[in-house]
Amino acid sequence: MKNWKRILWVAILSFLTLHVEAQVYALSEDATKTPAFKDGERLKYAVSYKVGFVNVDVATVTFAITNAKVNGIETYHITAEGKVNSRYRWFYDLNDVYESWLDKENLRPVYFRNDLSEGDYRFRSSYLYNWDSMKVFTTARNLKHDADVKREFPLSEVSYDAIALFFNLRSLDMGANQKDRWYPLEVVFADKVRKINYKFIGKERRSVEGMGKIETLVFRCQLADASGNAFEDGSEFTIWISDDKNRIPVFVDSPIKVGSVKVRLTHSAGLKN
Repeated sequence: MKNWKRILWVAILSFLTLHVEAQVYALSEDATKTPAFKDGERLKYAVSYKVGFVNVDVATVTFAITNAKVNGIETYHITAEGKVNSRYRWFYDLNDVYESWLDKENLRPVYFRNDLSEGDYRFRSSYLYNWDSMKVFTTARNLKHDADVKREFPLSEVSYDAIALFFNLRSLDMGANQKDRWYPLEVVFADKVRKINYKFIGKERRSVEGMGKIETLVFRCQLADASGNAFEDGSEFTIWISDDKNRIPVFVDSPIKVGSVKVRLTHSAGLKN
């Protein structure tokens, strides 16, 4: 069961916490960001688990964008949902939903929440951003417990929730990537800040099942501990992103202790470009 949770967690995190040029200046207040997406965009991915010659699709991850107004602010409402396929739910059921609301003026997150259902585990959290004070206020609850856990973290220009970070990075100019140089990212969670190291490997024409051959940018990422040191237990994964104005992740390969997790784009609709 632990491996299945890791498969889905790596799959979702791989797509939500990208892999592009993210030096400190890249997400600065003055950085020019033209959204690479629009309301109505929908992306769907298949998550597969491979051992030896056996490769089985075990889950799906879906992203959808709509328009919404939050406290008078026009926003993009982005939803990401991860589900175990029905034939495997008898073994391990997972239905995780992540939502983020981004200010259309500058793509900064206004609000975030998630609702996680994994077997008998239920967890909910929400983040309220205050950019005037440069702080984020998180509220979290394991539904087996009675009380919410509230925390406060300082914000920086490179510390967003995973969905907000993903869609901000998709919208940046990637022309300045330095090959084979490691860069850090920070992702805000309800109770910690998770660090990720990544580097640009190069360009590749990637064949994706059902989608044909796609021109891509290739990045290698490492999940890191609180000090920024990379973990060693199969935490490195590789991501292929479409080399066009849409900047869509099209494939992920993540080795684990037994086998590997692979994620591939299966459907896209409502693209801006």
